[in-house]
Amino acid sequence: TSAGGFQKKLSMRVLRLKEKYPTAKVELWCEDEHRLGLKPIVRKVWSPIGQRPLVEVHQRYEWTYLYAFARPKSGEVHWLILPTVSAEVFSLALKHFAREMGAGNRKRILLVVDQAGWHTAKQKLEVPEGIHLEFLPSHSPELQPAERLWPLSNEGVANRYFEEIEDLEEALVERCLALLDQPELIRSYTRYHWWPN
Repeated sequence: TSAGGFQKKLSMRVLRLKEKYPTAKVELWCEDEHRLGLKPIVRKVWSPIGQRPLVEVHQRYEWTYLYAFARPKSGEVHWLILPTVSAEVFSLALKHFAREMGAGNRKRILLVVDQAGWHTAKQKLEVPEGIHLEFLPSHSPELQPAERLWPLSNEGVANRYFEEIEDLEEALVERCLALLDQPELIRSYTRYHWWPN
């Protein structure tokens, strides 16, 4: 599915929500998850001529997940750090996001997500009042604006060694808090030219 085809589908869904809830504000958001852990993110760095930069590396396989809810139109972003991905944990993330954004009778949020198993688990997934899920076409991560946030969040943890997963999470919290104050930067990464207004 092309970006144009998905844009039409999104625009129609927004219009239908506005018709169904005429007194509510309708916002278009997107969401994705990113796995980070004690296996370090190594990046290139500048160094003086003739000197090799050193990065301490100790590969371990313990993970945490960064959930990003983004509104490309405004550059608003809502971050959550959770221990895993599952339908139950995604339900918890949705509940927290809905409460923070005031979703309900007066505000409806159309949330674009991929077709990961925990997003589509109908029996176990609890979608709160005011949140409506729109699924990306399968195998199309390039259409997910939230996917573009990971280089920004990785910036705070790249080329760093963390003894414990809690140390990594603290660094992530610091980075995410800094990004909250940069809506123009978030917008520049997530506002695709075809994203509906």
